[in-house]
Formats: sequence, C-alpha cells, structure tokens
Amino acid sequence: MILSSSDAISVTNLEKRFGDFVAVNKISFSVKRGEIFGFLGSNGSGKSTTIRMLCGIITPTSGGGTVAGHDIVGDPEEVKQSIGYMSQKFSLYEDLTPFENLRFYLGVYSVKPALWPQRIDWVLKMTRLQNARDRLTKELPPGWRQRLALGCSLLHKPDVLFLDEPTSGVDPVTRRHFWDFIGQIANEGITVFVTTHYMDEAQFCERIVIINAGVIVASGTPREIIAAACPRRRDADLNDAFIALMSRRDK
Repeated sequence: MILSSSDAISVTNLEKRFGDFVAVNKISFSVKRGEIFGFLGSNGSGKSTTIRMLCGIITPTSGGGTVAGHDIVGDPEEVKQSIGYMSQKFSLYEDLTPFENLRFYLGVYSVKPALWPQRIDWVLKMTRLQNARDRLTKELPPGWRQRLALGCSLLHKPDVLFLDEPTSGVDPVTRRHFWDFIGQIANEGITVFVTTHYMDEAQFCERIVIINAGVIVASGTPREIIAAACPRRRDADLNDAFIALMSRRDK
C-alpha cells in the first residue's frame, strides 16, 4: 500500500536487537522529498543497521517506517524497487565498458528493454561520460568510475537514493565535483540519503541526524547542530560539533 506523505522517509521508534545487543534503539526521524539528508555516526554507531532496515534488507525488532511510501516491514520488496543504492565500493565490473555496465544494471533493475536506449543516453549525458562509453571501466579515473556507479544506481529512476560513504578514497577536488552532481540529482526531485565521515561534505546536507551507540544525539541543519553542540565557540565547525557529541555520549 502506498501512503500519501510529504516525507520520502519516515521512521518511528525503530529498533533492532541482535540477542541482548541493541544496535538501534527506538529512533525516530523523517526525510523530506527531494532533500539531501545526512546520516552521520562513528563506526559501530548503528548507521549501517539503520540503512539495512530502511532498504528492506533486514526486519526491525520493533517500530517501523515508510520509504518512498512503502512500509519497510510489510512491503520490503516494494521498498527495494523504489530505491537506488551506492556503496563506497562502487559495485562496477571493471572489465566491462560503461555502456556494458549500464546495460547489465538495467537488466538487474528489470527496466523494460524498450526503455534501455533512453535510460543509457540519459545517464551518460548526466554523468558526462558520453565520450568514454566504450572504454574499459578499469581504465577510467576514479572520479569517472564514481560517476558511473552513481549513474548505475539511478537507471530505474528511484524515488530515494542511498549513498553509503560514496566518496571514500577519492581526492578533495573529485569529492567536491561529486557533491555538485548530487545537488543536480536532488534538483530533479530525487531524495538523497547519504552517510559520510567527511564533515566538510556533510555541510552540503540540508539536514543531518547524528547517531551514536544506536541513539540519535543530534538533528537539524548543520548550523543548528554546530550552535547546539559548541555554544561558546564562534569558530566551531561540524567536525568540532561531531567530536563534542561523540565525547558526551561516551561519558
């Protein structure tokens, strides 16, 4: 059942337990349609478990939510059809060309063959890879492969795009260009849910949730989070706020 909502993602009291261990502890938040939303936390904070629940991969212990209007507990397969996902490993076949990678993922996403030429042209144009379509992917610079991986995740035109540390291991200039690209995607109405360890990147998010030990410790715009976490420091940035919030929780 598709629900009518102004939110692309909405979760309430979402919890995941593994035996006695509570990985995600009754968290609640929402993401607006077309928003660039940051989900931050240190390693082991509960980020990956939350994302896996939102993507319909694992079932919550309690609580629930919707992604692109589909219930993550009752309609996990519908959720999977409505989202795109890009991990830090890119998931490309390097012995194939960009064109061949795109054609392969069109089949994976069960896009109707009649739409393949239009979708391939759309992605190649959007990623500025028209002139590289027939080169081997392994010969492309890292930033180009990154754009190709993102393009593959968009072939079925998802409502929500999950980016899990998508710029890990690339240089600062490439990261900045990639975020310009993310902005273009959001302008087309796609909701972008991103995790990153780079606080300078997180500044590009419209809103952020920070999670630690399975609990949300801050939420708001980057400016709001900095002001709340470091009220006496005019020179504080998001990195300072993140460290302050992690330190408070650890105590």
